[in-house]
Amino acid sequence: MTTRPLPSLSCEQPKNIKFREVTFDILSDFLTNIHTQNILNVRSLSENCGNFKSPEVVEYVFILCKEFKLDPLVGYNAVEILERFMIKHIEDQLSCPNVSGASGGGDGKIEELVFQSIRPKFPLLILSCVQLASKLSLHCNIVDNNMAMKFVQSAGYTITKEKLMSSELMVLKTLNFSLSATNPLTYVETLLEVLHHNEPWVVLEDMHHLCMAVLQFTYLKRTPVYQALIRIVSRGSGLSQEHRERFVAITEDCMLLSVGVIAVAAYIIDVSTWEQVAQELSLITGVSMQSVMEFAYVILMHVTNNTDVLV
Repeated sequence: MTTRPLPSLSCEQPKNIKFREVTFDILSDFLTNIHTQNILNVRSLSENCGNFKSPEVVEYVFILCKEFKLDPLVGYNAVEILERFMIKHIEDQLSCPNVSGASGGGDGKIEELVFQSIRPKFPLLILSCVQLASKLSLHCNIVDNNMAMKFVQSAGYTITKEKLMSSELMVLKTLNFSLSATNPLTYVETLLEVLHHNEPWVVLEDMHHLCMAVLQFTYLKRTPVYQALIRIVSRGSGLSQEHRERFVAITEDCMLLSVGVIAVAAYIIDVSTWEQVAQELSLITGVSMQSVMEFAYVILMHVTNNTDVLV
């Protein structure tokens, strides 16, 4: 982190405050906290991270949030909660002696048993993660069991409140009742606020609206975007297995994702000033200017459907 802006040393969890409703002192603390959180998250990743952020899953979560008229923040929180739960649940099941004994040996058979057991529950678990994420947001609707039941019934299925509660409790217990998760939208909105404070000429409303669209697009196109970034970073020569494993951390780096998204939005709004915005983002976050421009280039080529130049 650099001294623009000057952060405090507070280590408290960021409060859930709406966009453009904070003082700069709070914003400075917020920036320090999410920067620290991002570093810790990248350093403690599971080898299975990203496996449950497929376009189908992400789109389903976003559709649920739209159906329930929830803040977009809830959708990103729900995806992160879902992935944390799935990784922890599967790892717990794979280490369970009962599962190992029932499989008759062989890692492949054990994994198949675990996936078979969780597959029928998966849609309900997604709904539970959306419900839990809605309860974390202080300024949006909460999806209670009555709303969830009506939604399930409208889709032609039946469910009891007991099953809904049991599913929520399963997620909570697996995560040891710790639902805090790194959220890319929080990073984007925080950086936009800091950017506007440092560079008041930036039209925040226009940038925010466009960043929301670019972030959603990038989240849904996660796999091809990061695959293209690998090719750019390796200059087309490919990466070794060791470097590919290290590259997984980049796919979970919310700070890198957010600066790339904001840089693309700045380019679309005014190409004559986007480099200035990118430089300021680099100063704020410590992400190198080269990394900002490379990632922004990859996202922009996908947004404009010019991915042939990335091959």
